[in-house]
Amino acid sequence: MTEFDVLLTNLTAVLPGHEEPQRVDIGVKDGVFARIEADIDPALADSVVDGGGKVAFPGVVDAHQHWGIYNPLPDDVASESRACAQGGVTTALSYMRTGQYYLNKGGSYADFFPEVRSLTEGRALVDYAYHLAPMSKEHIDEIGSLVTDHGVTSFKVFMFYGSHGLHGRSSDQSEFLMTPEGERYDYAHFEFVMRGIQKAREQNPEIADQISLSLHCETAEIMSAYTKMVEEDGTLTGLPAYSASRPPHSEGLAVTIASYLAHETELPTINLLHLTSRKAVEAALTMAAAFPHIDFRREVTVGHLLADCDSAHGVGGKVNPPLRPREDVEALWGYLLDGKIDWVVSDHACCKEEHKFGAPKEDVFLAKSGFGGAEYLLAGMVSEGGRRGLPYGRIAELTATNPAQRYGLGARKGAIRVGMDADLALVDTGVTWTVRAEDSLSAQEYTPFEGAELTAKVTDTFLRGTAIMTDGVVTDQAPTGTYLARPALARPLATTGDGTAVSTGVSTGVSTGVSGAR
Repeated sequence: MTEFDVLLTNLTAVLPGHEEPQRVDIGVKDGVFARIEADIDPALADSVVDGGGKVAFPGVVDAHQHWGIYNPLPDDVASESRACAQGGVTTALSYMRTGQYYLNKGGSYADFFPEVRSLTEGRALVDYAYHLAPMSKEHIDEIGSLVTDHGVTSFKVFMFYGSHGLHGRSSDQSEFLMTPEGERYDYAHFEFVMRGIQKAREQNPEIADQISLSLHCETAEIMSAYTKMVEEDGTLTGLPAYSASRPPHSEGLAVTIASYLAHETELPTINLLHLTSRKAVEAALTMAAAFPHIDFRREVTVGHLLADCDSAHGVGGKVNPPLRPREDVEALWGYLLDGKIDWVVSDHACCKEEHKFGAPKEDVFLAKSGFGGAEYLLAGMVSEGGRRGLPYGRIAELTATNPAQRYGLGARKGAIRVGMDADLALVDTGVTWTVRAEDSLSAQEYTPFEGAELTAKVTDTFLRGTAIMTDGVVTDQAPTGTYLARPALARPLATTGDGTAVSTGVSTGVSTGVSGAR
């Protein structure tokens, strides 16, 4: 009997605690990393994979996607998880809520979320989990059961939905959000969501640090007023107009409000999503100093790091919050290089041309918000981050380790370490290539990154030791991605006769909840 199912050789690996890649071989047994060291005997493996001198990164844990927002959920899961594999993403965490878009229905999560899981099951090429947004009082009451029965440990508030729709002004909040008559989605609701999450943390103290709230921080009233001003003035058009209609101080104000509510409700686990501007990050850092007892985490997207509102390819770059001018892009990179940003995501939201653009097509205010980008996340960070001196070890933390740990996946995902799931992305750092939408496996036919030159490319992706992309070709085999109830526990290790640690292949978690963690 051989010791490994697969042995990967001739590569360097980005390992925990190292800024630069290390020359090692990687042995995989029963889907987990079994041995990581130099010069492992190939005779010990059933199969040997030549890494071609590439750099092995931990499979990307893309903590911010939107499966099913514009397309039927089963179709979106199938196509966009292939785009994930193309970009080295092996775990996708997608935001989901009731209301218009997604499944286009309201009601309780007791009914809604099992349907989401059923529509997703057997369709994903990568592993996945969901963040859920409590949109009503009923949802707040369900937070505890979502944690214990479904392993959902992360929740979301969309602060701008107070009087603003997904794409612009909204005159009927309850119709858009499909909330019960008489209920409002406003600051009071946000407070009660925080209290509900803190209650769940208190009821589950052993996993409390992995139960968190994420917030989309923009202020509806500011955006509504500025949108009217920008449209009536007419001087700006396209993405610059959209940026001006949702100004950076709207983000900063929302961050401040959210932070004080976290202080008031004693909820310490707060994630500030897709910060886009100097003002937004300044506000976040100011609040962190003001409330040191709050464990703030700060997120940016690869889109806001690679593109600006003046250079992005067309109105297809409309997203919430908007792409910003170049000075804000440079500010984000400065904060990232200074260690002030905790993770980088794609905010992948596939929107086909037929849905994305209005008439006329160039009117940014008629376009839908959001675009894909998971397939460019790791390559973009290695290309642009490497050019700016960002160590590969830090890139691995930003794209895999940090989000995995925050969102209850750190025992199995996010690092190349013995006993963890053997999720890998092999990156060729010696190639220059041009981004073309036609080359993407996403169902989206355009990209704001069109024409961008990147100097690194993901060539091979492994999910739990199995290749799901080889030499740039994503597999056509049946999808094996699984739902991850959180916290997802490490698989126990056994030892061979010579004392070498290998996986037993037995999971201590359960697919229906987190009771196995107790």
